[in-house]
Amino acid sequence: MASGFFAVLDDIAALMDDVAMTSKMATRKTAGILGDDLAVNAEKATGFLSSRELPVLWAITKGSFINKIIIVPIALLLNVFFPVAIKYVLVLGGLYLAYEGAEKIVEYLFHKPKAGEQVVNEIEKDDYLVEKTKIKSAITTDFILSVEIVIIALGSVLDKNLTLQILTVCVVAIVATIGVYGIVALIVRMDDAGHSLIKRSNGKGLLFQLGNLLVKLLPIVIKFLAIVGTIALLLVAGGIFVHNIDYLHHLFPALPATLKEFLVGLVVGILCVVVVLGFKKVFGKK
Repeated sequence: MASGFFAVLDDIAALMDDVAMTSKMATRKTAGILGDDLAVNAEKATGFLSSRELPVLWAITKGSFINKIIIVPIALLLNVFFPVAIKYVLVLGGLYLAYEGAEKIVEYLFHKPKAGEQVVNEIEKDDYLVEKTKIKSAITTDFILSVEIVIIALGSVLDKNLTLQILTVCVVAIVATIGVYGIVALIVRMDDAGHSLIKRSNGKGLLFQLGNLLVKLLPIVIKFLAIVGTIALLLVAGGIFVHNIDYLHHLFPALPATLKEFLVGLVVGILCVVVVLGFKKVFGKK
């Protein structure tokens, strides 16, 4: 009886060891998309009042967990019963990411900046609505990026048994969510940490300088993340198209892979923006 119990423990320990190894390998393969996920979500989680930053981030984090609870079993079932559908799901998600990235560029280039008073009035009037809209947009984008992460993680363990596949994908999904949004939380609270250091320093010394640096760095970091997040959206989208559509995969073979993926994502994104604007003009009036 005792020997049987220890044999079960030994099997569990061996399984956990295998999960640790496969999870490490899968995480390494998803490192690029995790970096893009971090840049995109950090950009989407900023721009709120200080008192609303953590509640908004928590709402997005909960949405991300729900996304993965939905995605993981569906991805595993599709991989077993209908693997070809995964490609079409990825391409549809790529269209959304390309649209998001291209829309940001179009917004920046062609929309006139609003006066400060107008922006303040809009924030006071529609703050709740704007917050809900940004949370919904962030969760939707997270869903597409989570699909990519789960598919890449699953692809790295296709030669393993089903139990190991399930555990590996679950571990990667949990680590990805906690890791990405944990770092995002640190970024969005950078200025508060700076203010706290300034108060403790009595206006002088190393703590004062470090606090000032954190406060001054936050706007720069936010602008940088906005740029990197937009590029990441287009790169991820372009990568999905290039790797899943044969014609694009063999198009312009001399181009560097990263440049090719960015250009493909940008072109498809602009086309999506044009189509969406056309629909809005045709059906918006009705």
